[in-house]
Amino acid sequence: MSDQDSNLLKTPLYSLHEELGGKMVPFAGYLMPVQYPLGVMGEHNHTREQAGLFDVSHMGQVVITGNGADEWLETLVPGNIIDLKPGRIRYTMFTDVNGGILDDLMITKRENDIFMVVNAACKEQDIAHLRAHLPDHLQLTELTDRALVALQGPVAAAVMARFVPGAEDQPFMSYMEADIAGVTCFISRCGYTGEDGHEISIPADQAEAVCRALLSESEVEGIGLGARDSLRLEAGLCLYGHDITTHTTPIEGALEWSIGKRRREQGGFPGADKILDQLTSGNITKKRVGILPAGRAPAREGTEILDANDNVIGEITSGGFGPTFGGPVAMGYVKTEFAENGTDVFLAVRKKKLDAKVEAMPFVPQRYFRKQK
Repeated sequence: MSDQDSNLLKTPLYSLHEELGGKMVPFAGYLMPVQYPLGVMGEHNHTREQAGLFDVSHMGQVVITGNGADEWLETLVPGNIIDLKPGRIRYTMFTDVNGGILDDLMITKRENDIFMVVNAACKEQDIAHLRAHLPDHLQLTELTDRALVALQGPVAAAVMARFVPGAEDQPFMSYMEADIAGVTCFISRCGYTGEDGHEISIPADQAEAVCRALLSESEVEGIGLGARDSLRLEAGLCLYGHDITTHTTPIEGALEWSIGKRRREQGGFPGADKILDQLTSGNITKKRVGILPAGRAPAREGTEILDANDNVIGEITSGGFGPTFGGPVAMGYVKTEFAENGTDVFLAVRKKKLDAKVEAMPFVPQRYFRKQK
């Protein structure tokens, strides 16, 4: 380990990653596995076909306790938190006074408190942001003594049901507490791959035992950050700091679906005037879209998007090869007049001008669990 690496944090599963042959790399202040011996492509395909186990313990887990925590959170996010039923989860974002996105996050309403998961790279600033606005009657606790893992893939729920009977019927975007291998865990039916699955918060000192139990199932493989990125990209899911930032609003980022009817009518969150004006008027200059490069060359982050006359009309924010899609996929921002699906655009890749098209996302159908009626 280099001196530089010695300053990085380790998750409670670090020793297990090493044992499994994980290639450890710096990510968001932690040493994390980018891949295992199966390789990024193999891990990606395994998750799409069976079940993958991801360590996401670098993310922030936060609890807000006290009466009216949901009302207070609505002063910081555009999501509808007050009407969220106990045991349900909502995707939303912290916005700033200019309508920019400070981070995106998951908020779970529990019986007696609010449980939140925030991005690793934004964890410190998010917690500082919450504390700066926290009223005296509410308490904030960062759960630094818990690991977080994600079990994702078409057979993930069947695997979970061997440990937690009934887990296969847990609704999408819902929360429960149950024992896995004798350890009480927070279990959320959600994920970041476009596949069905669960995210599992585990006491840090028992995380390795729980993960060993899950990995002992024949369908489950350890999956690194490399495949996590290609899976979420095919699913059209944003990566904060790349696809959404303080320079993009939820409307420009094509996340207007996350702002419910009551919040659209009432506002009351940072940047509401700008965001709601954009929503009603459609007056935006850029929009996040899917981009399909022609041929086999992937378009990486920072690649300029051009029109037929070589004018720069946008930029790729995430791009790579989509193993399930079978070719390069990307997303980025273009001027709104070029944002319609099917629009021909061009990419400046290695001093060449390559053909591409604006394409609807996701690139691979999302397979979240929906209960049969």
